[in-house]
Amino acid sequence: MDPVRNPFAPGAGSQPPELAGRDQIIADATIALQRAIRGRHSRSQILLGLRGVGKTVLLNRIEELAEANNHLTSLIEAPEGQKLYDLLYPRLVQVLRKLSVLEKSKATAHNALRVLRSFASAFKIQIGDVSIAVDPEQGVADSGNLEYDLPELFVSIGEAAKSAGRGWTLLIDEVQYLREADLSALIVAIHHCNQKNLPVLFFGAGLPQVASLTGDAKSYAERLFSYPSVGALDAPAAAAAIRNPIEEEGEAIADDALAQIIAETHGYPYFLQEWGYQSWEVADKSPINVTDVNVASVKAIKRLDDGFFKVRFDRLTRKERDYVIAMARLGDGPYRSSDVAEVMGEKVQSLGPVRASIIRKGMIYSPSHGDIAFTVPLFEDYLNRVFNNRLMKEFDDPLPPLDDAE
Repeated sequence: MDPVRNPFAPGAGSQPPELAGRDQIIADATIALQRAIRGRHSRSQILLGLRGVGKTVLLNRIEELAEANNHLTSLIEAPEGQKLYDLLYPRLVQVLRKLSVLEKSKATAHNALRVLRSFASAFKIQIGDVSIAVDPEQGVADSGNLEYDLPELFVSIGEAAKSAGRGWTLLIDEVQYLREADLSALIVAIHHCNQKNLPVLFFGAGLPQVASLTGDAKSYAERLFSYPSVGALDAPAAAAAIRNPIEEEGEAIADDALAQIIAETHGYPYFLQEWGYQSWEVADKSPINVTDVNVASVKAIKRLDDGFFKVRFDRLTRKERDYVIAMARLGDGPYRSSDVAEVMGEKVQSLGPVRASIIRKGMIYSPSHGDIAFTVPLFEDYLNRVFNNRLMKEFDDPLPPLDDAE
């Protein structure tokens, strides 16, 4: 069929043609945004889920909803090791400049810009081309302690937004990569805005361990945020994610072919997009049939192995690779740490640093005490497929050198 009309878009954060199965999350976010503008309290939200379930897509959709509901927005991704204030600064300048041209908020926005200038000076932020031509507000957000200063800064922005009859929504993807001190300060800042009934909301997205990370950072985080789970789609939603885009292009897919795609992808949104894309590319004509899906599956798996899975595996050291392959040898997770150690012929205690390092890299997480699981769906299948149930140390050919030490 015509590749130009292929409706599917497999890619990191790419908007799917059909955002199926997420109606409740979108509805809850819309209500929270509208309540904030009306001065009614609503909890901020952190979307939790594995890789490839569409958290980033949802975050982008919530940003659109926020802007449609009279909120100014600041969307950032938290890369490993970067400081939160460096990420925030240019976005906050943009928000306050927009508020400073509105008559209702001109004075409060100017004051907030002065606070931001103090904040930038306290943390020696490299302001580059986004400098602020105002004097700092002495004694506000300038202590150099992020947990004291960030709340004062957020409150000043919230007051400026409120005076304009607007809201401000901060969105952060990959929350698990925030430093502990940054996460703690962020939680305190949102809490202070709530206490002052300001129209400030936070929407985050991250791996499942984020819920425990926020709880460890501040005990009241569980009352401050809601944690919607973003997982695999159920069968009706998965079917809609494939069938509806095809039919909107005037084409069709056979019921048995659709059922096979759902079974092979386990309903994971990224995989649905990959299988849908390949099935359309393979099919000569409509309707797409089981034979088409069989050929498409081979192509989809190869694309995933060479890209989605491999780029994550390549970030691991040799010892870490041995660890995750040992996990995969145990079958489907979650896995007991003691069982992984037994497969590797080592003691649990000696593998603790390796396990912790893989968790920091976002490859595995601990769903409960003593258990571990992959953050990447179907990763164990990939490892068993590629490494044939062997550990890396059993290979004769050495791996290419890695950037990080074993």
